This record gives sequence, C-alpha cells and structure tokens, in this order.
Amino acid sequence: MSSIFTKIVNGEIPCYKIAEDDNFLAFLDVNPNAKGHTLCIPKQEINKIFEIEEELYIGLMQFSKKIAIALEKTVPCKRVGMAVVGLEVPHAHVHLIPLNEMDEMRFQNKVSFSKEEFESLAQAITNNL
Repeated sequence: MSSIFTKIVNGEIPCYKIAEDDNFLAFLDVNPNAKGHTLCIPKQEINKIFEIEEELYIGLMQFSKKIAIALEKTVPCKRVGMAVVGLEVPHAHVHLIPLNEMDEMRFQNKVSFSKEEFESLAQAITNNL
C-alpha cells in the first residue's frame, strides 16, 4: 500500500507545494510545529532515510538545503532546524522547521493555519527559491 507521501507525489492527495524536481518534493506540513514547517521527501517511496542509495541521499540533503535557505528568507527565525524522525509515515522525509526557540522542535507543540495562510506561505517560500 502506498504511503500518504506517495499519494501526494502521485497527485492523489493535495499539498501546499513549495518545490519539486524529478526526484524530490517539498511541501508544507499540514500539522506544523511552527510557521513554515516543511517536509522534503524523495519521490521514490523508501521507508528509512539510511536505506536511501547514497547518490539519492546526497541529493535529498542538497534539495533540503535549498529549501531551508528559502525558508529562512521567508519566515522570521533564528535558524532552520532539521529533523529526521520517520516513525509517523513509512516514507523517508526531512523536517525543516523555522526556529526561534527549542520548543518548536518538539513534535508535541503544534500550530494551525487556514488554507489561505498555507497557500500564501507556500507561494512566498517558492518565490524565495
């Protein structure tokens, strides 16, 4: 059965897309820790990040860096934190979270936004790529 992220890649489930290329996709987390919380995924469904073939892994990190730089230009923050947890969805993914305090890295604290706010933010980040 396809993961929720594979369904997003295939267009079966909508997302607030920030960037995409042949191998990777970046989109806003709909259950974010902080404004701008973004997920970067390989389009290929691979369960664990360290199961990713080396070239694709390096590509994911390069793609994530590009997105993190755009995030930092868009969302006021002290830095962009990165986490790879991977227990909630069996599809490797990188969390990029704009940080002003350490609590924003805790996956217990969530913030919410309207559809319009998500759309506007996704476009603003995309514009800073």
